[in-house]
Amino acid sequence: MDKQIICINWGTRYGARYINNLHAMVARNITPPFRFHCFTDVREGVHPDVVCHDLPPMPGAVPRKSRGKWQKARLWASDLGGLSGQVLFLDLDVVVTGSLDPFFTFGNPDDVVLARNMAKPLHRLGQTSIYRMPVGKLAPLQEMFAADPEGVAAEYIYEQHFVTRNAPGGIVFWPRSWVRHFRIECIRNFPLNYVLQARKPKDARVVIFAGKVNPPDAILGQYDDKTPHLSRRAHIARALRSKRKLTALRSYLLPTDWVREAWQMDDPDSTPTNGSGTD
Repeated sequence: MDKQIICINWGTRYGARYINNLHAMVARNITPPFRFHCFTDVREGVHPDVVCHDLPPMPGAVPRKSRGKWQKARLWASDLGGLSGQVLFLDLDVVVTGSLDPFFTFGNPDDVVLARNMAKPLHRLGQTSIYRMPVGKLAPLQEMFAADPEGVAAEYIYEQHFVTRNAPGGIVFWPRSWVRHFRIECIRNFPLNYVLQARKPKDARVVIFAGKVNPPDAILGQYDDKTPHLSRRAHIARALRSKRKLTALRSYLLPTDWVREAWQMDDPDSTPTNGSGTD
């Protein structure tokens, strides 16, 4: 059976550029045969090798105040674009740095396998920037969520916490070295972040960009589009004028060459965008 990769795109935050970059990174780091599927509300400009599907129905209303990416609940359906068996989900803003093949053979075929949430490493929470599931395994979660979207979102905040606590049969974690968090595990600690680029984890296969900083930001050397990259001296001056001086001083990032190489290999002359927009 082909290895099946899935991703999801909605709204204006990402779009065809992110879909195509992810497809290119996957193609360079996987042993064929594979199929790359995107559930999306935009198709213009998407690479012809990407199999595009309409967005599956949203189970219930999208929570109004939650920070979680609850639109991902669309993918928990028992009928998912006619797919069956294992699927490996990737967020559009990850960077693939090694072979994806082991993600398809790790554990048991019926497992729900998540990355570890490094923002809260002692809480045994999962991160759904990259996860594997059998199609339909999480369908009971759709029913739970649809019955009370606002209540579920208020209790769990993030959809990945909901999956961690309620996946039928529990969850399994990827080996820790396979998936690394760019902001938490790659950016150098202060003051080394002023003189050294973010480290490229030696054994990582996927680097995730949860929270602040996405790949185009890392390429430009900024935390987000509201704080554009400045020289060291100018950044320090700006930080000392801010209300949270220590946080601002620590939030310095040099342009990261290895992210640029992975992200823009097929389009090296393009100017990275910051990915701003609405979900």
